[in-house]
Amino acid sequence: MENWDDYRFILALDRCQTLRSAAALLGVNHSTVSRRLAVINSRYSSPAFELTAGGYAATQFGKKLVDAAEKIEEINFAANRSQKASGNELSGPITLSVPGVLARYILLGPLTQFCNDYPEIQLTIQSTYRFADLDRSEADVAVRAVNQPPDHFIGRRLFPYGLSYYCNGDYLAAVKPKNRTWITDIGEEKTPGWIARSPFPDAQVGLRIDDIELRHRAAIVGKGMILGACYMADPEPGLMRIHSSAIVPGQDIWVLTHPDLKDTPRIRLLMQFIASAIMAKRGLIVGDQQ
Repeated sequence: MENWDDYRFILALDRCQTLRSAAALLGVNHSTVSRRLAVINSRYSSPAFELTAGGYAATQFGKKLVDAAEKIEEINFAANRSQKASGNELSGPITLSVPGVLARYILLGPLTQFCNDYPEIQLTIQSTYRFADLDRSEADVAVRAVNQPPDHFIGRRLFPYGLSYYCNGDYLAAVKPKNRTWITDIGEEKTPGWIARSPFPDAQVGLRIDDIELRHRAAIVGKGMILGACYMADPEPGLMRIHSSAIVPGQDIWVLTHPDLKDTPRIRLLMQFIASAIMAKRGLIVGDQQ
């Protein structure tokens, strides 16, 4: 191949399989991808991609190009990490990936303070529930609740967050037992197992909501009962724990980075700062504070 852009195109089409999706990934229009495919397919004695019922698929020859492109991509990612890791100053950019609710309820204040204390560090926060791919430099530091992160990532396991059963303070008095319902995530099974262990195992599922904050809000306004995160629910005056429900341990909270970045001073500083901020609110997060 003649340049890195050709490799980027090959990877995008191999991963997306359609011209439109590859165009969206590359940030170009559909016709640009179509022209690029025609050029690459005509450049060699064998085409790199062929149209199938499931979309564009790499040919045997194309798979060799894809393999080469993946190796070059990894070299590019490694070079980017090496560049970020260079220097001993507490300055430069850091991209942090953190779930939105953890950022809002626990880390927003501390991270604002971090930026004030270290103005030479340019902190970018990605508020996302998707585990950022540190190998692909999607983020430099990730805070995640997960039982087992990828083995090669470097970081610190803190403690599991707490969950409990909540509803509006007037819900149990206002709603007859037969009419009480649970609010669940749309990604859960039809009747989640935690309902059987709840104070009301016979209550049906009512609302299914994909957004965790909206589930809590629905419970606050009396639309049903939830299994909620203690650090979100306990400070909320509109919610109460149902019958002083016991704590259900969630997943462990981790602060992680890539091995190539572990010795970078600004990365270490941010990771230590975040870990300290989370540890300072351990009682709230595990559900010991009501």
